[in-house]
Amino acid sequence: MDYESIDTIIPTLGKAGISTPIQRWEKNSHSRNFVSDTARVLIDVSLTSVTKTFKEEKEPPSFEIAGPREKIYFDPSKLRCALVTCGGLCPGLNGIIRSIVLELYYGYGVRNIYGIQYGLQGFIPKYGHDIVDIKPEAVANIIKKGGSFLGSSRGPQDVGEIVDCLERMNIGALFMIGGDGTLMAATKIADAITERGLKISVVGIPKTIDNDIHLVSRSFGFDTAVEVATNAIRAAHNEAQGYPNGIGLIKLMGRHSGFIASTAALAQQDVNFVLIPEVEFDLEGPGGFLDTLEKRLKLRGHAVIVVAEGAGQKLFEARGEEYDASGNVKLNDIGLFLKDAAISYFEEKNIKISLKYIDPSYIIRSLPANANDHVFCSFLGRDAVHAAMAGKTKLLIGHWNNHFVHIPMTASAGKRKQVDPHGKLWSSVLDSTGQGSLKNG
Repeated sequence: MDYESIDTIIPTLGKAGISTPIQRWEKNSHSRNFVSDTARVLIDVSLTSVTKTFKEEKEPPSFEIAGPREKIYFDPSKLRCALVTCGGLCPGLNGIIRSIVLELYYGYGVRNIYGIQYGLQGFIPKYGHDIVDIKPEAVANIIKKGGSFLGSSRGPQDVGEIVDCLERMNIGALFMIGGDGTLMAATKIADAITERGLKISVVGIPKTIDNDIHLVSRSFGFDTAVEVATNAIRAAHNEAQGYPNGIGLIKLMGRHSGFIASTAALAQQDVNFVLIPEVEFDLEGPGGFLDTLEKRLKLRGHAVIVVAEGAGQKLFEARGEEYDASGNVKLNDIGLFLKDAAISYFEEKNIKISLKYIDPSYIIRSLPANANDHVFCSFLGRDAVHAAMAGKTKLLIGHWNNHFVHIPMTASAGKRKQVDPHGKLWSSVLDSTGQGSLKNG
């Protein structure tokens, strides 16, 4: 990837000239480690790339490191903040909300914190959703629950009406928690705010259970998804072993990227086939999926298959594209398709099989986050607050090269991270499963 072309400059609302209320000296004389805007982390840390950049007398591309600043832009006593969660549910949403609220309230002394209910609909008067005045006691225990404390919705809303609402409420900082569609909407909202000459910080916290946000090495909820998916694989393996020619078929999330399927398969190495959107396969013919599955059953008497929801879409008849409320292309159901295809294939060959189909997708999405994701969400939420208080805008909080960083929305929104078919993750999957290419010939 051409990292040198990425514009990593973070817009600001103005000079940060107010001393932060975060205590410089805390208990036991431990110093608060404030972060300077000059503190940065390299985007590409490969020696070849760094050496080449320095030889060309260029500055290597880097991201601004997230964290508290000594000087802030907003006066906390006068600041009004809004939070909104958009798109599909994901483990960790409540952890993000909680960490933002607690850092605003206790870290900076902000007392006016408002929750926008049911996604972007909450900004639009015709929907009639109430605004939630959030206090710490309201969010104290929400990390024990799945879903979103504020609710969510899909679908675009009028940007002008959203900014009208922010202006009416006198909001100074808006925190938007959502996936790629939300980040693109946040970019448009930030642009509209700038056009109106308003001083409103817009900070995004990237949310995708699929872990496919561009320039974000890890997204919250992914760790939980892999953990629960691993349990589903374990169950499918037990079912498959329990019957002659037993087959366990698990469909996991992953519209365009197979990170959950690949990682879960490596975490529970009882999987014999992993099918992901990035790697095409043939269904029939010598060396195709069904032929290879038959050979596996003859050899070992059982098989476990993990398929990402976006895999194998070329196997379906061409149709006019249909879109959901979020603007995503509606996918054909590859899980049920493979189930029916396998049953028909073995019936024609007069081979009796016992196939168990498992789709844990919505169970995973609505669960509370696990311990690792709780910690991760706490970092993301607090760093989002630090960025907003410093007057930074049109950015998202990401994780890159083991640092939490500020990433311009324009650098990430509208782009997608995918599994590299020639990279270590996928080669490890191939080593673990032994499935081969699943291509004819």
